[in-house]
Amino acid sequence: MINPHPPHLARIIDRVQESDDIFTLRLRFNDPSIQSAYEFKPGQFNMVYLPGAGEVPISLSSDPDQKDSFFHTIRVAGRVTKGIDKLGIGDEIGIRGPYGQGWPLESAEGKDVIIVTGGLGCAPVVAVIHYVLKRRERFRRLVILQGVKHSHDLIWRASYERWAQAPDTQVLIAANATEAIWPWHIGTPIDLVQQADFDSANAVSMICGPEGMIVAAAKSLTERGLPEADIHVSLERNMQCGLGLCGHCQLGDKFLCKDGPVFAYPEVKFLLERGGL
Repeated sequence: MINPHPPHLARIIDRVQESDDIFTLRLRFNDPSIQSAYEFKPGQFNMVYLPGAGEVPISLSSDPDQKDSFFHTIRVAGRVTKGIDKLGIGDEIGIRGPYGQGWPLESAEGKDVIIVTGGLGCAPVVAVIHYVLKRRERFRRLVILQGVKHSHDLIWRASYERWAQAPDTQVLIAANATEAIWPWHIGTPIDLVQQADFDSANAVSMICGPEGMIVAAAKSLTERGLPEADIHVSLERNMQCGLGLCGHCQLGDKFLCKDGPVFAYPEVKFLLERGGL
């Protein structure tokens, strides 16, 4: 196990431009002993450090068993991510982590897995999709529900089409506004919950996206018979340290960087339903 607190240098070995402002970096630690010892769980994040600019928390989007490298999908949204966006293959950045609590994949084995995402923040569950598909015999039905504001915001279209061809997998996609030719649903991811095919008596759900959507999706799932205890959510706040020391990511009595970012829904339901937190 490596020390997760100081940043370790990692080199960019590949880069994919997913959309105008979203890109994926494939990274490898410069020190082979660090790379071989590096372990994470889907749902955890790294603090990504750009010298002279600062740090940002970025979810890991790769499979944890891929030991030779790891992936971060990044949206350009501020000073640090704008700087990282200028980097290319061969450039180096600092990585410290992994931090936080991941998705409950062990307890999801033998159950239907329902993934609900809204907006562009789907990276925290992409690793789950990869994980389940690679270990298909351990899980029952995989249901992927993705909603975006505009059809242009949908990245990884080819991936969604490929996932839909996997055994025992249902993929439903929705957009509020669409281009002229749009083969999927017009509406919200909440609409998709009603169309999803799953066994509520033997299922677990994982949700990420805007908090209002999370609350609405959780309510819709419980109306379908899924117990709240089987609903898990990934939350976002302004994380500065990743260690629960600075308080920037505090939500009520929770620190998202160490108590989360993944929570069982009953742990945070009352916090999400209160404005201003």
